[in-house]
Amino acid sequence: MPDLPPLTPRRAKEIKTKLGTLLQKPDSAIDFIIPYPEKPEKPAKAQKPSPEEALQWRDSLEKLLQNPYGLASFRSFLRSEFSEENAEFWVACEDYKRTKSPVKMAEKAKRIYEEFIQTEAPKEVNIDHFTKAMTMKNLVEPSPSSFDMAQKRIFALMEKDSLPRFVRSEFYQELIK
Repeated sequence: MPDLPPLTPRRAKEIKTKLGTLLQKPDSAIDFIIPYPEKPEKPAKAQKPSPEEALQWRDSLEKLLQNPYGLASFRSFLRSEFSEENAEFWVACEDYKRTKSPVKMAEKAKRIYEEFIQTEAPKEVNIDHFTKAMTMKNLVEPSPSSFDMAQKRIFALMEKDSLPRFVRSEFYQELIK
């Protein structure tokens, strides 16, 4: 028997994901959704905010996420902590809600599910079992609100955990000088 290459945790996760995809039950809602072609993310071309505007972000995650420069800064901070999946999921959900075409909506729903929701997803977000089950149920017939419950849970998590750390970070401190 030939020697196999060593199995790293990352490689094990990739294999598990691929096997999981192959072993999915044919009656799964996700099987009815068309694959989503990958598009490179366009960098935000945003003007640096005034210190006064940046100061408002410490009390409002919503204002931070609505500002292109604030969102980019927040994502850079989360990336530096290896925890950017929550912000990426939130952005993907916002993009999904703006989708008008049912075909494109189904494509995006599949991508979001596979990237962030399914167990062992590459960027799996931390949501409870009930929220995950409700989200999967919502994907049987994708609608603009399919991910609302999961998005609200992740928003609350970022507001409670990530935002306070961001406000104490050098990323933010440089903005309010």
